[in-house]
Amino acid sequence: MKGSYQIGRLFGIPILIHFSFLIVIPLLAWIIGSQISLTTTTLQDLFQVPIDSSLITAGFMPWILGTIVALGLFLGVLVHEIAHCIVARKKGVKIRNITLLIFGGVSQMEEEDVPDPKIELPMAFVGPLTSLLFGLVCAGLVYLVPVMIKDSPIAGVLIFIFGYLALLNVILFAFNLIPAFPMDGGRVLRAALAQRMPVHKATRIAADVGKGFAIIFGIVGLLFFNPFLILIALFVYLGASSEATMDTFTYLLHDITIGATMSSPVTFVTPTLSVAKVMEMMLSTKHLGFPVVEHDTLVGMITLKDVNRIPQTDREVKLVRDIMTRNPITLPHSAPVMDALKIMS
Repeated sequence: MKGSYQIGRLFGIPILIHFSFLIVIPLLAWIIGSQISLTTTTLQDLFQVPIDSSLITAGFMPWILGTIVALGLFLGVLVHEIAHCIVARKKGVKIRNITLLIFGGVSQMEEEDVPDPKIELPMAFVGPLTSLLFGLVCAGLVYLVPVMIKDSPIAGVLIFIFGYLALLNVILFAFNLIPAFPMDGGRVLRAALAQRMPVHKATRIAADVGKGFAIIFGIVGLLFFNPFLILIALFVYLGASSEATMDTFTYLLHDITIGATMSSPVTFVTPTLSVAKVMEMMLSTKHLGFPVVEHDTLVGMITLKDVNRIPQTDREVKLVRDIMTRNPITLPHSAPVMDALKIMS
């Protein structure tokens, strides 16, 4: 994913941070810090544990605690994604990386064209279950802290942190199980449906349900002026639409090869041809790109995008070899056309 940077590896899985993650952490820290007194009272009532708030509300502590809780939330998200990946890897799925971004975490996996419901069901369900277990552990620590640390303002700080993380992770568990495809709950729904019908039909139903929830999220977000919910609604709606479309293509094109869809005979250009001549060929053939061949060997690719980078006055003197893309990605004519679509997208 563009704008992401690797910060390490866990269980051999590269962990990346997207630049949007660096935006959401200060925002969450400010939200949590600005509501510190109200949240302390809520946690005290919820867990029935007295909280000494003398240190919690002192000076810059609300913002420090806001940052700690925000980072703790994303730690829970990371554990959630690692659980997905461990189960997927045990089922033979190759894991590319985990990326932390504004909405949480995304695991990049090399899945089969047609998802196996027997693999997808446990893989999708284990993430929310891990969030629940993470939340329950934090809840347990809420009750353990007063026993371990008595009569100290630090106890109130730790109870606040663990209590807040317990509440957030239980909410994360419940939210992820909403059957809003492509969220975990939506994938659980698709896997369950796919055991009774073809996968592409199960995907379409799950996607329609996901779009319905996205509309509900959007309406609620607008009514309560919640930008996060509106963004999540947009993410779910677009994600459901794109995955449903891709699954439809996979079903319709599953036995179609590149050779059956490619133009033949192939129109190609040489490295010494002028860019102006290439532009004329594009206009006459309606092709947006040509392979570049020299001595019967593919040496590059030139596209309309490459040509448009050159001012019109320079196209007579510029040659194909000056602007072509070298070492293009290639596929054999016998490869499935879906392989080409995946690379293109």
